[in-house]
Amino acid sequence: MKMNFDSKKILVIEDQAIIRETIKHILYSLGVRHIVEAGTGVNGIVEMRRSQFDIVLCDYNLGDGKNGQQVLEEAKHFKLLSFNAVFIMITVEQSKNMVLSALDCKPDDYLIKPFNRLQLSTRIERCIVRKEYLASIEREIDIGNIYQAIQNCEKLLQQGNKKTRLHVLKIRADLALVIRDFKAAKKIYQEILQERDIPWAKLGMIVIVFFDGNYEQAVESLQQFIGQYPMMLEAYDWLAKSYEALGNNEEALITLNLAIDLSPQTILRQQRLALLADKTENIEVAKKAYKAAVNLGKHSVYGSSSDFSGLAKAHLKSNSAGDALKILNDMNKCFFNDPDSRLRAAILEIEIQKAKNNGVVAQKPYEKAFKLNEQFGKQIARELRLEMAKISHLSGASEMTDEILADLIKTNIDDKYFIGEIDKMCNAFIGDNYANDLIGRIKQELVDINNEGVNLFKEGRIKDALAIFEDAVEKMPNNQAITLSLLKIIIHDLKTSKPDPKKTMLVQSYINKAIKIGVPHDQIGSIQLELDKIQYQNPLTQKS
Repeated sequence: MKMNFDSKKILVIEDQAIIRETIKHILYSLGVRHIVEAGTGVNGIVEMRRSQFDIVLCDYNLGDGKNGQQVLEEAKHFKLLSFNAVFIMITVEQSKNMVLSALDCKPDDYLIKPFNRLQLSTRIERCIVRKEYLASIEREIDIGNIYQAIQNCEKLLQQGNKKTRLHVLKIRADLALVIRDFKAAKKIYQEILQERDIPWAKLGMIVIVFFDGNYEQAVESLQQFIGQYPMMLEAYDWLAKSYEALGNNEEALITLNLAIDLSPQTILRQQRLALLADKTENIEVAKKAYKAAVNLGKHSVYGSSSDFSGLAKAHLKSNSAGDALKILNDMNKCFFNDPDSRLRAAILEIEIQKAKNNGVVAQKPYEKAFKLNEQFGKQIARELRLEMAKISHLSGASEMTDEILADLIKTNIDDKYFIGEIDKMCNAFIGDNYANDLIGRIKQELVDINNEGVNLFKEGRIKDALAIFEDAVEKMPNNQAITLSLLKIIIHDLKTSKPDPKKTMLVQSYINKAIKIGVPHDQIGSIQLELDKIQYQNPLTQKS
């Protein structure tokens, strides 16, 4: 059946006017009536901010400025495309690097120039049919309702559509990994691999090995996998993570470099490489990666002042204070309103002035850093606040150091990696037992808060218990135990009171948040089941 394009609104992003006209001519011949065009990536983003499009056709190479990969990254980051919109990347060449870079940001499909009417219509129709079929799943993923998305996957699988079965199973397994239901994910991957040898299912099995903590086995399996599927970039990322988990940062560095050789335009991977090179004191690799991240960041939504700061610090390690100062000036021009960037600039200025042995001049950036910390506090990124804690300790402001570290520990107590970073900093600059003592006190404080709330709940003082946990969650938004306790109490309140759609929505939002902060399925899954039962028994509480 021929698809009706009459109602579809299409955005064409292409820097060459003659090619835009050719694409528009093909689209008009297909019956398209609503076409908007943009000659640059920036204008493409502007158009997506102005209105919703059903289809975006975007060239990868857009001259100076944003490329197609960066356009898609920004569109996804700010949710400028609806869950059922189609984004097709267009490339002019079939080189390995270009194709891998285009696919790295996961467009719905891609086309190689030149293409004809049949090729374009076939790709668009295929994408639209797939999007429409998966709409019930993608809609829930888009708003963060992962458990509902899983239920919708199961409904589609029950229909027995052989053509779509594998695609839906992949989504179902990916969602199982998101909620850390590794048992369900493993079952799906095993079922698929018994039928045929599919790369993503093989990789999924290895990812589960990683999450089980068997890092050596993960490394061995990933090495074999990459030997078999050298173009699957995601495998390099997991291999680097596995090496890092084993403490083998040098091999992790080599692995990320291999991935970047294949797809050099992905800024997030360049940033990871730069941080890893910093860890291993590989200054030249760090400089190269930070410089790449700075250049890519000029047109990317993921561009960060931390890339400038990292590059400047790499120059300081090479005794190039002048180069570091130049980068600081560039950073200040690019990021002048962002609190993180302003504090980062002040801290960097302190380090540059120290390197130049100019202690008197360094006093001014110290004052600036303290003022910014006082002004923005918890709004500042946690890594930057940890650096601020170090600076405040070294300058003798011990009270501020204690305050920052206590808050960072409370907020990130379940993040073992970051707690480890706090421990390292304290051991290096404050004292060996400082972090352990502080962490111990805060853990006891959290236990006391939890016990107080639970005791109030047991006494039947539901409102008081809710108030305790709501206040705690506001102060410590990433604390798993507090979030779980709050959820259990609200669920109990829902079960024992009249139907309340607002409370139901609140519980679902907390469940979605619990998934994001890493609460595993075996702890959160039962709460989702209870909420589903409440919604089933009380239709008034169901979302419209």
